[in-house]
Amino acid sequence: MDPLGAPSQFVDVDSLPSWTDIYEAKQLNSHQNSAGRAQVNVRSPFPYRRDINAKIILWKGDVALLNCTAVVNTSNESLTDKNPVSESVFMHAGPDLRDELQKLKGCRTGEAKLTKGFNLAARFIIHTVGPKYKSRYRTAAESSLYSCYRNVLQLAKEQAMCSVGFCVINSMKRCYPLEDATHIALRTVRRFLEIHGETLEKVVFAVSELEEATYQKLMPLYFPRSLEEEIQSLPYLPADIGNAEGEPVVPERQIRITEKPGVPDDASDEEGLEADLSFIGSHAFARMEGDVDKQRRLILQGQLSEAALQKQHQRNYNRWLCQARAEDLSDIASLKALYQTGVDNCGRTVMVVVGRNIPITLIDMEKAILYFIHVMDHIAVKEYVLVYFHTLTNDYNQLDSNFLKKLYDIVDIKYKRNLKALYFVHPSFRSKVSAWFFTTFTISGLKDKIHYVESLQQLFTAIPPEQIDLPPFVLEYDARENGPYYSSYPPSPDL
Repeated sequence: MDPLGAPSQFVDVDSLPSWTDIYEAKQLNSHQNSAGRAQVNVRSPFPYRRDINAKIILWKGDVALLNCTAVVNTSNESLTDKNPVSESVFMHAGPDLRDELQKLKGCRTGEAKLTKGFNLAARFIIHTVGPKYKSRYRTAAESSLYSCYRNVLQLAKEQAMCSVGFCVINSMKRCYPLEDATHIALRTVRRFLEIHGETLEKVVFAVSELEEATYQKLMPLYFPRSLEEEIQSLPYLPADIGNAEGEPVVPERQIRITEKPGVPDDASDEEGLEADLSFIGSHAFARMEGDVDKQRRLILQGQLSEAALQKQHQRNYNRWLCQARAEDLSDIASLKALYQTGVDNCGRTVMVVVGRNIPITLIDMEKAILYFIHVMDHIAVKEYVLVYFHTLTNDYNQLDSNFLKKLYDIVDIKYKRNLKALYFVHPSFRSKVSAWFFTTFTISGLKDKIHYVESLQQLFTAIPPEQIDLPPFVLEYDARENGPYYSSYPPSPDL
């Protein structure tokens, strides 16, 4: 009750029944019972855990009305999205929330950021950005949606929160299939509670009437409430149930280890120890590292084989990639100098680089390389194009040739193979000359891919206007230099 005696609109999570409490055992028919007895030794990868089920709540209602430690708001990268969840959160939290969000400078897809709850019953709001779904980029969308749920839970753990109220992060505006997204949501939360269950007391899935049926159908797969339900649900689990943390598994990226690396599959065991020993030192695993000093010496002498060079380059790139995934790169991300937008006329992903947003003298350029790798690793597995806005850059924004050469030497071969075009927008005469020398004498492979673009109208012949987020200053500059035709085109709210 509020001070005036009116019933409160907020709902205390402690008053809601858990997933275990609302369970009503289903009577299996005789055929199902016999099947259950036949498979009693076959356990699900998500076994019955009463302790985990007691932490889970499925509730049909508005997440903004939950009285818990934190509620989750799904938004866009500028944190200004107008979807039912966000609008309700903003309405109940009050105007102070908008002021607080401006200080965050946006949020990348898959990330999670924290604000106070203001007028909500919840103490905090965790803001996250779900991916836009396109079937051809399904793997990237799955990984991003997993990151949303995982980063929310990780933030809750770091802040010692007791309870979290999840909305359905994949909004209808972003076209993510509800059932596919629900699988990712449920298994990510399940895996997190298996590992860090002691850190959270309650996890609420707040759903709408349209979403409730899907959650009710799929929750028994990941949170079975009895051994019978576990066995009954087993055949309905999808082929990809993720790794130990629920993250989607991409078979092409998995490391494969055989029992006897280098030994032919049809080799007879009767050949004995001598046959096994004959492969020691000759198979790939045994010679993976080799004499590092000797390899470097051979590189300098130009005597190392092309295959050995490629292997060494791949190992070096993997070290950079591991570091990029472990490093805190939020300071580089906040610059918004590199971001993904839509697709070009050929359906290829468009990546944007904003030169003016790169303060060369103020940032750690090694972290800039790490951030580039972190963002681009999953993009570069398929064909993509780069749009570089040279608009209004000065000497403090110019990337020197040594840095670019280092970046080019570090990145994996897929970056170079799948880059189909580099659009150099609003180039100066000096930048054209520098680019010509660089692509002629340093990196010749880029020369045929560079296209100098003098106006946005020229750029739009390759990339539709609605498929690229333009910084406002680029629009203003182009309107001054090439006429006011584009002044009516709305700039991206994210920039």
